[in-house]
Amino acid sequence: MTEATLGSRFTFPGTSLTVQRIGYGAMQLAGPGVWGPPKDPDGAVTVLREAVAAGVNHIDTSDFYGPHVTNEIIRRALHPYPAGLVIVTKLGARRPPDKSWQPAISSQDLTAGVHDNLRNLGLDALDIVNYRAMGAIHGPAEGSIAEQVTVLADLQRKGLIRHIGLSNATAAQVAEARKITPIVCVQNNYNLAHRHDDAMIDDLARQGIAYVPFFPLGGFTPLQSSVLNDVAAALGATPMQVALAWLLHCSPNILLIPGTSSLAHLRENLAAGQLTLSPQTLVKLDGIASAAVKH
Repeated sequence: MTEATLGSRFTFPGTSLTVQRIGYGAMQLAGPGVWGPPKDPDGAVTVLREAVAAGVNHIDTSDFYGPHVTNEIIRRALHPYPAGLVIVTKLGARRPPDKSWQPAISSQDLTAGVHDNLRNLGLDALDIVNYRAMGAIHGPAEGSIAEQVTVLADLQRKGLIRHIGLSNATAAQVAEARKITPIVCVQNNYNLAHRHDDAMIDDLARQGIAYVPFFPLGGFTPLQSSVLNDVAAALGATPMQVALAWLLHCSPNILLIPGTSSLAHLRENLAAGQLTLSPQTLVKLDGIASAAVKH
């Protein structure tokens, strides 16, 4: 892989952190339901090492994946970390023994979460920490996040966090957070069929702030579209490769973090950066969101 095939480069605003636009999301390295260890820990290590060897230098993770599992695997696979590798983690949730996802948003929770990430990743400071607002079942929910962002800003001043981002956030929450501290990235649910953040992406692009779609391939309900299938067949690609390539074409501030525990899927995801989509193809793909809304 080269810079061109991994979607070119992006520098987080106000930082020296420059990444390839196709990165890697570590959530699927944990066991089923993002709980416990994977069936094949050695295979998970191999996937991470191949991603980095291919040029990936942006890894998304969280200590509540597992919990602790993905960070421990990342440390085993890659520590001491190569120069230029950017590890982005997130706070705001915890995983009790019943395997549920519960908010962890008090000052004590967030501070403990930073120290958990530092310990399990083997780091002295975290490159980027996203505060993940729990929101509603189907997406972000309005409400002040000032208290939580202020806690992270305090931890930043103490040198434990270098930069701050948000996840599952509304436009109003992004604006609120930016009054407290610089925000370098926003990570929300976005893909071909789920385009509620179009206006936010445009606004963030004007500010040079990264937008990182989670569930770029639909998440737990993978994208299904005859249009997507037809375009993929015409290009000799897979539907998921086309969905990733479309995101790269959407806006220069979009960074991808597709996750997988499979070497074959990793290679497939990284190869999406080599696809060129014509204006006519982009028009066809843009119609998928309208069709999804009608249904």
